[in-house]
Amino acid sequence: MRQLYLAATGQNRGKTTASLGLVDGFVQRGLRTGFMKPVGQRTVIDEGVPADEDAVLMRSVFGLAEPYQAMSPVHIPRGFTKSYIAGDVVEDLGARIRRAHHTFRHHDVVLIEGTGHAGVGAVIGLSNAVVAASLGAPAVIVSEGGVGRPIDEIVLNAALFERHGVPVAGAIVNKVDVAAQPGIRSVLERGLAPYGIPLLGVLPVRPILSNPTLEMIEEGLAGELLHPGPDLELVIDGVAIGAMEPRHMLERIGPATLVIVPGDREDIIGTLTAAHLAGARPRARPADAPQLRLDLERRGVASGLVLTGGYRPRPAILAAIRAADLFATLVPADTYKVASDIHDLLVKTHPADREKIETIKQLVAANLDVDRILGVATEAIPA
Repeated sequence: MRQLYLAATGQNRGKTTASLGLVDGFVQRGLRTGFMKPVGQRTVIDEGVPADEDAVLMRSVFGLAEPYQAMSPVHIPRGFTKSYIAGDVVEDLGARIRRAHHTFRHHDVVLIEGTGHAGVGAVIGLSNAVVAASLGAPAVIVSEGGVGRPIDEIVLNAALFERHGVPVAGAIVNKVDVAAQPGIRSVLERGLAPYGIPLLGVLPVRPILSNPTLEMIEEGLAGELLHPGPDLELVIDGVAIGAMEPRHMLERIGPATLVIVPGDREDIIGTLTAAHLAGARPRARPADAPQLRLDLERRGVASGLVLTGGYRPRPAILAAIRAADLFATLVPADTYKVASDIHDLLVKTHPADREKIETIKQLVAANLDVDRILGVATEAIPA
């Protein structure tokens, strides 16, 4: 059995994207492939069993047969860390992970996905570096676009893995704007070379991979859907906060922008609905039309509204939203909390995201040398 430990330099770097694409590549090569998330921080219940959501995703997409107890052996629910520090957790969690790992001994290759950066989990004695060392797996580190930051982050994380005796087999840099940065791959290769870290690939940025659909926004926020708009499957391309004068707000939005605005800011809501109508039904501007109408016709329009604070707009404003056929949902939380919640939705992949999953598979197949990555996988050290 060969194996790789896929780590990252932080949260939301694209580790799940890389995992999906690599597992697909292994399966396409006819390899009996396993997936394991030793330590999970985002637990869901599937088929009555707790498991990390990434394990649920992989099992659903690829029809993996292993039980969740093997794929996702340790979870860290709220309050667990305090209980561990207080000495209330007496089970050897590392031993539980090693037993789960043994389940995959007859596979050709196993992809082990870590949680966050190399040090995450250290508070309970199960950092990514410690777990990778205990399983005898080499690490591949995923970072995201740029030049200085990914190199700095990769080198920093590699140091902790190496301190625990874990070889770093290479790095993958995700969300790279290759059109704006020609030659970026060779720059990253040269930047990592002094540290002995091979660059195993670069994944171009794709908005659909980091941005949710309006339906995901609605489900994730669990708000009251005031109007669905024309297409709940529309992928948003950005988020704006409605906390300024309406004229200035129009300067900051595009056709697929999701606007978060308090439900009682009827000036902004009214302006955005008017802009949406103007964009949907352009007309000749009369000579005496106000300048604001000219601005509305020139600006992009939003994809939808998240109305915060539980403030329900007056019937006339609701009618304008429906007339503009603009997505709108009403939530009780304040704007800051909603913006934070939406940020958490921006990067997760769910089993129902079929278009996104297919895009990931194609993106990885086209941009990563899966055979080379298989080549750096090493045989598991017998327990």
